[in-house]
Amino acid sequence: MAGHLLVAVAGRRRRWWEAPLFAAEQRATLVNVKLKLVKDPALDGALSRQRHLRAAHHLLDLVSSRPGHRISCPELLADKSVHKMLGSTAAVLAFLRRYHTLFSLSRRGGGGVSLTDAALGLRCRELDCLDASEPDLLARLRRLLMLTLPRSLPLHTVDLLRWDLGLPRDYRASILARHLDHFDLKQPEGDERIWLHLLSWDDRLAVSELEKAAAGGDTTCLPFPVSFTRGFGLRSKSMDWLKEWQTLPYTNPYADASGLDRRTDVSEKRNVGVFHELLHLTLAKRTERHNVSNMRKLLGMPQKFTKVFERHPGIFYLSRIHGTQTVVLREAYGGTSQLLEKHAHPLVAIREEYTTMMRAALPPRRSRESCNYCGELDEESEGEEGTELS
Repeated sequence: MAGHLLVAVAGRRRRWWEAPLFAAEQRATLVNVKLKLVKDPALDGALSRQRHLRAAHHLLDLVSSRPGHRISCPELLADKSVHKMLGSTAAVLAFLRRYHTLFSLSRRGGGGVSLTDAALGLRCRELDCLDASEPDLLARLRRLLMLTLPRSLPLHTVDLLRWDLGLPRDYRASILARHLDHFDLKQPEGDERIWLHLLSWDDRLAVSELEKAAAGGDTTCLPFPVSFTRGFGLRSKSMDWLKEWQTLPYTNPYADASGLDRRTDVSEKRNVGVFHELLHLTLAKRTERHNVSNMRKLLGMPQKFTKVFERHPGIFYLSRIHGTQTVVLREAYGGTSQLLEKHAHPLVAIREEYTTMMRAALPPRRSRESCNYCGELDEESEGEEGTELS
């Protein structure tokens, strides 16, 4: 049953010894299987399509929050968060010009940035969507905290995952402030960090996406959906190991698995299950690797826990394009560059509309010279920087 490893008593998670299958499988040692990494053009393409979306959305958020949906160039360029995302002043100005379908630059009154009518209309729809989606976003945040052993995370860690979870920029003053029955902010003595604590456990939320997909069937040994990049070949030894590994007991990621022997494949299946669930909490079913690298102890993970991404390339895809490492949940894309359920959440569809607007601003790739378009814009902005800020 789906509740096999869920909380037995309100406020308490079931201990490992209450799951008899664990004891029988602790002898299964961790098999040292290494699988080759193969690039997946479709999934790399999914990341490339939205490469600049987060930076553009950050600018949209800043501009739309100002009176009249307009911000002066000096004020915008003085924002440290803008430079952290885009780099130099020249790069920021080039970015604004490049995506003229979203931003409108004016030299009147010392220079200013506003949103195009289409971008402003979509932004208003997004804000309405955020209000309507608050129950869902609240549940995602609660489930994220429920995955951790202390039901807590440093607020900085939550900030790193904010975009992926779909939380608004002001979630501290909005969602957290409106739900004091669920959350508490504390700064432990001797700790410079502020922590977000979960005050209430909900058994209804402690059901993994894998268990939901089982539709009430047997959840004791659930297998993960697995697919590989075209051309990926598994050796017979690796295939035999994978088949056997899939039949091992499945540990609900919200259950306390502190009694599992970390040197076993059963424990590794639990680790995979945690990240499988974590990626399901994100809108695009992906996140940058460094976003979870500092959650090891809080998730009850062993050293070098992110190795599960390389060991299970049929479940996760680790993209290394654009100078970062992004973990993608394969099953969410079905071998394509598009989310299979991109309309499952309205925020996903809105982000796709932003992406379409941004792509409409770029010139067609008619020749190799068009690849230098961004560099030409940077040079142009350097020449006009003084004019824009006058």
